[in-house]
Amino acid sequence: MTTETITETWVLACSSTQIPENGGACTLVNGEQIAIFNFTRRGEWFATQNLCPHKQQMVLSRGMIGSTNDEPKVACPFHKKTFSLQTGACLSGDEYEIKTYPVKIEDGMVFVDVSM
Repeated sequence: MTTETITETWVLACSSTQIPENGGACTLVNGEQIAIFNFTRRGEWFATQNLCPHKQQMVLSRGMIGSTNDEPKVACPFHKKTFSLQTGACLSGDEYEIKTYPVKIEDGMVFVDVSM
């Protein structure tokens, strides 16, 4: 029997003041573009890949955030495909999926767990 150990790897992404309220911004973490969202209306933070898998464009950080049936989501600003900010599942009925990351805020700084 093999036991796997998963270690959290929190990486400083940016200052919380760099992310607009009820919006997102892109930051580079370990060479990967990460979209960080400050969902003020829900009192929550989210992080996902910035790449929209539909047309392979780095645009999700500029997408509109909202909720459907209490599910937080982001819509691609170009083609309106929507993705869950919690699971990464496409909510538009397509087979696409995005990577999501845990986020924490400490002393005004945004940290993303990139171990996933």
